[in-house]
Amino acid sequence: MPSRDTAPRTHRLPKAKKPRGLVMVNTGDGKGKSTAAFGTALRALGQGWNVAVVQFIKGRWKTGEEKAVRYFGDKFQFHAFGEGFTWQTKDYEKDVLLARRGWEKAAALIRDKKHTLVILDEINCCFLYNFLDAREVLKELKKRPVLKHVFLTGRGAPESLLRYADLVTEMKNIKHPYDKGLIAQAGIDF
Repeated sequence: MPSRDTAPRTHRLPKAKKPRGLVMVNTGDGKGKSTAAFGTALRALGQGWNVAVVQFIKGRWKTGEEKAVRYFGDKFQFHAFGEGFTWQTKDYEKDVLLARRGWEKAAALIRDKKHTLVILDEINCCFLYNFLDAREVLKELKKRPVLKHVFLTGRGAPESLLRYADLVTEMKNIKHPYDKGLIAQAGIDF
């Protein structure tokens, strides 16, 4: 048994402010960016919120997330745009067009009064690959309804988005099964 107490025993709470919607970003080269956002979606659904996801890039994949959200009916909308990873599509103009369509849907969801949480899954990659302009997205985020929460995922989040966001988490890759030749697996990776 330890001989001394090392647990924190004092903590000052910040002065309470009025609730407002948060902009949250998960970025970095490690796994778990989308998974964490979907965990937040599950938590939000548990609180009775309406949730919407716009998924960029991964459009061709039939993901477990997309299949699972069907169980929530009208409380959870899922919209996929894109035709897969860029090394699969090899068509920059089409990738840009699909990202634009996804962004148009995302902007409408950010403006609406129905959804409390909107997840823009893999949108950061669209900035990294020059499919979308981060300035346009930031402009829309700044105009969102006061209690609207928006979660943006994907590697390569631009500095301007990181500065504006209320919560930023960088996932760091320490070890990955792909490095051992193991490809993505249903139920774990998608």
